[in-house]
Parts: sequence; structure tokens; C-alpha cells
Amino acid sequence: MHRRAMTVEQQRNSRIDRAMTAELRFPSGHTGRIRCSMWSSDLVRISATVIGDRGRMRLLNPVAPQLGHALWLSTENGRSLRQFGRRASYDYQLDAFAGAVLRGEPILTTPAEAVANMRVIDAAYQAAGLPLRRPS
Repeated sequence: MHRRAMTVEQQRNSRIDRAMTAELRFPSGHTGRIRCSMWSSDLVRISATVIGDRGRMRLLNPVAPQLGHALWLSTENGRSLRQFGRRASYDYQLDAFAGAVLRGEPILTTPAEAVANMRVIDAAYQAAGLPLRRPS
């Protein structure tokens, strides 16, 4: 995966990122863009948009659905709005953890996937000229 950080705004300490936008390119040729900010005029804005060959999916707040959320689908068959229960995403994580530990259920995300995610984060920091985050 090739990564390139586009912008970094810094506040007071040059080792701390205030906001970042990174463009991602996957081996399949797909692309993505992530934006994050710990310093914004918006209280909270969490969303995702996925554009495919047959339509578009937009998610509002997939991280904390208990605070309100929505999923819009636009395809050749029309548009739809879907909403789900307002259960916290942490509840689902706890269910998965308990299932794995207590009942031997399969783990849905692997340690290798966690390491791959951190590699992307580290690459974005390096591309922006920021030091890698290390455990304290």
C-alpha cells in the first residue's frame, strides 16, 4: 500500500499533529482518503463514504451509534435510508471478547490486522514528517 500524508497542522509542539488528511492506495488499485482532527470547530463529525461501481454508501457516525447514526445507500435501484439500534459499538466489542474467551467463538479481527492498521498510521506520520508514536 502506498501512502502519502497531504497536510498536517501543528499546534505549539512540532511533534503533535493537530489535523491530518492522508490518501491511501491499495494493492488492488482502490484509493481512500482519511481525515482526522483533534482541533476543529465541529464538536464531533464522524462519517464514511464508500463509492463503488454500482452505487454509494454514506455512513454518519458508525463509531458511536448510540449518539445517533444513519446509513444512506444510493444505487441504480434507488435510494434508501437505514438506521439500526442505538447500542454502543463498545457493547458489540465486549460481546465479541466474551464470546471468544468464554465460549471459544472465533475472533473477527486478528492481531495481524491490528498490526497492519498501525503500519498505515505509522506511514502517515512518517510521510507527514512526524515521529512515530511509541509506548510510554
